[in-house]
Amino acid sequence: MKNLHLSPLALASVCITLAATGLLLATSSAAQDANAPKTTAAKAAMTVSTGKPSQSALPLRLAANGNIAAWQEASVGSESGGLRLQEVRVNVGDRVQRDQVLAVFASESVQADVALARANVAEAQAQAVDAATNAERARSLQASGALSAQQISQYNTTELSTKARVQSAQAALQQQELRLKHCQVLAPDSGIISARSASVGAVLSPGVELFRLIRQGRLEWRAEVTSAELGRIKTGTLVQVQSASGSSVAGKVRMVAPTVDPQTRNALVYVDLAVTPTGGTVKAGMFARGEFALGSSNALTVPQQAVVVRDGFSYVFTLGKDNKVAQQKVEAGRRVGEQVEILKGLDANATIAVAGAGFLNDGDTVRVGAAP
Repeated sequence: MKNLHLSPLALASVCITLAATGLLLATSSAAQDANAPKTTAAKAAMTVSTGKPSQSALPLRLAANGNIAAWQEASVGSESGGLRLQEVRVNVGDRVQRDQVLAVFASESVQADVALARANVAEAQAQAVDAATNAERARSLQASGALSAQQISQYNTTELSTKARVQSAQAALQQQELRLKHCQVLAPDSGIISARSASVGAVLSPGVELFRLIRQGRLEWRAEVTSAELGRIKTGTLVQVQSASGSSVAGKVRMVAPTVDPQTRNALVYVDLAVTPTGGTVKAGMFARGEFALGSSNALTVPQQAVVVRDGFSYVFTLGKDNKVAQQKVEAGRRVGEQVEILKGLDANATIAVAGAGFLNDGDTVRVGAAP
């Protein structure tokens, strides 16, 4: 057998030919794989529960903001001047009754003035008795001519003068007794002490405030309501007030202000609260938010689970043919418990997805069953 000898150029040509053949075969195989039909797994349908909108009676409420304040505050001050405050018997937060003694002034000097006034009354009464006796004697001698008419007139005038002095002395005595009575500072009404400025040992002028009293311990909520909503609120309307501390208090409208603020266009509504300043966590001066109960009205409602909020809008998913859902934009209104009012965008006879609605997209196919 003869040996086959190839030149270097021929050998290189053979190698290039073999490489090109292999590349062509690989490209053909890849093209066949690319043209082969693809198989994808079908998306599993989600199981949801369905329901229908219902007609419900929902309460009508009007929300407002305002401050909690005392119904009325009484200023209890000093009625006697120049006296030393000897005793303070109550403090802030104490509940007091009408005519209860709150503070006592030193009364020694006033008692001395009362004793002097009584002595003056006794002296004036004695002078009046003597003058009346002399006048009566003079009148009895008028017919005899023993006394002149001028003398008789003087006796009568003296009698009248001494009677006037008795009345003056009695008035001075009453004045001193009144000062003695004012040595005890009494509560003008039942209520709760909200402020105290009285200090033992102080010498006070008349009219200086010693205590501030929340009359009868009553609190009120002063709600600010716009003039457009003011006509919906009537006297006796029930109110639920929630303070900044989180506690809720029931109340009732006592009065609607007769005027509207010309700058804010708001009016005050005064609501009596069923709470005392010492009970609960509602205190005078707190900011509070409340709702006026204005009755009820019929509304189209759906379960809260059926309403999906996306991008700031509310949607529901209605069930159509072949169990496909359609996303519908709706306008939500009041929320009471687990029910949401639908103002517009939903037919009353539509079937909607309830449980599982939050995971759906427009056009999804679902299975209807129990809530997952």
